[in-house]
Amino acid sequence: MKNIVVMASGSGSNFQAIIDAIQSGRIKQANIAGLVAGKAGIRAAERAQSAGIPVKTMDPSLPHKKSENQLEEYLESWEPDLIILAGFMKKIPDKIVRKYHNRIINIHPSLLPKYGGKGFYGSRVHSAVLEAGDPESGCTVHFVNEQYDRGDIISQVRVPVKPDDTAETLSKRVLEKEHQLLPEVINQLLNPNSN
Repeated sequence: MKNIVVMASGSGSNFQAIIDAIQSGRIKQANIAGLVAGKAGIRAAERAQSAGIPVKTMDPSLPHKKSENQLEEYLESWEPDLIILAGFMKKIPDKIVRKYHNRIINIHPSLLPKYGGKGFYGSRVHSAVLEAGDPESGCTVHFVNEQYDRGDIISQVRVPVKPDDTAETLSKRVLEKEHQLLPEVINQLLNPNSN
């Protein structure tokens, strides 16, 4: 059984997609050891509690170095085989990226390398796609490295942009694809020899 740790800072809909995929058997031989909540009072933490998954919350008042140490302790306590950033809004410290090399993945709501990097998250990404007049958008799962959204791409799904799209309607269609893509990639990474 492989240990997954999920890190989230918001509603946790991708986190829920992972929970559901494990329960339905779409992700095999996996257990969610815990959730690292980017802040207190988020919906993702409620989802974890409902599913009986332990939650550890980052303390935003800690100075950078102590915050880094806190995160490292949380991760070590759960011995993750794979760490998944599912809407986690903080940069992962370089020390942790190196320690868990190619074991941290992120889901991003664009076709990277387009619309990635600092400041590109949520509706900002979809607004940028629409402002540029792009004919398509989508989502990307990639390995996390020391730079925002620059790690090696694992998989992408494309979504056509409709003429009457708003950031909200585009976001909704991309998110549906995220909920399918992320569990698929997790299963492939944890079970590379299964069909």
